[in-house]
Amino acid sequence: MKRREADKQMHDNQPNDVAISCERLTKRFQERIAVNSLTLSVPKGSIYGFLGPNGSGKSTTIRMLCGLLTPTSGRGTVLGYDVMTQSEAIKQRIGYMSQKFSLYEDLSVDENLDFYAGVYQLGKAERIQRKRELIEMAGLTGREKQLAGSLSGGWKQRLALSCALLHRPELLILDEPTAGVDPVSRRIFWEVIHDLARQGMTILVTTHYMDEAQTCDWIGFIFFGNLLVQGSPSELIEHHGADNLEDVFIKLVKEEEARQAAGQKGGGGGTGDVLVPVKGEGR
Repeated sequence: MKRREADKQMHDNQPNDVAISCERLTKRFQERIAVNSLTLSVPKGSIYGFLGPNGSGKSTTIRMLCGLLTPTSGRGTVLGYDVMTQSEAIKQRIGYMSQKFSLYEDLSVDENLDFYAGVYQLGKAERIQRKRELIEMAGLTGREKQLAGSLSGGWKQRLALSCALLHRPELLILDEPTAGVDPVSRRIFWEVIHDLARQGMTILVTTHYMDEAQTCDWIGFIFFGNLLVQGSPSELIEHHGADNLEDVFIKLVKEEEARQAAGQKGGGGGTGDVLVPVKGEGR
């Protein structure tokens, strides 16, 4: 079978209700295991919060899912496309926003949007329409000619989100999008995220803020490259007999640190306690 036909068959065979599926996905850097046998599933139309300390494997996982880093072993699909062999197809269908502001600070808001519209090869009519829609969505009306570098942290993040949404992606991947942003801007940003999810977009987001994680439909905790547990916020709190998500997180980290110190295999082989996701818990 030709490669293109095989890829299409692989895509067509994926479940229609799953946006991201990983099975024992692993990434090694020489002798160091950054992500260890990760197994997870992200339902379409949900907000999946991916939590873990710095250096736990979150960004490495995201880079694999975005098609920027090839896994060492295991399997993974994003929107039905294989992360090993179909990275270009994945890149065309997702929106990605990194923690670090990565737009051009010496270009205006309008010029940044124009540049990314060109990257995504939008036609003139669609470019004008999408710019108008996204400037309104992000509350950037009146700031079109302002240099991106002169925007505050919250406004920069809204501009970056707008650029990631220009081509109408099916999946939005956000890597700590509100790090270093003031509380009011964080709240406004998350209101936009929930609006997008209500419109049917799937969102994978990493965050250190437990109040943000609480509003997700589905949570996964990763530590030392292992997925320790996943489930809806209320299920995780109840399952671990905790008062809140922060207590769950601290408990899991302490338990895993103890396992590592004792030389035991951690994280249940990277699969976590798989619980049934509850759609719409946070909205």
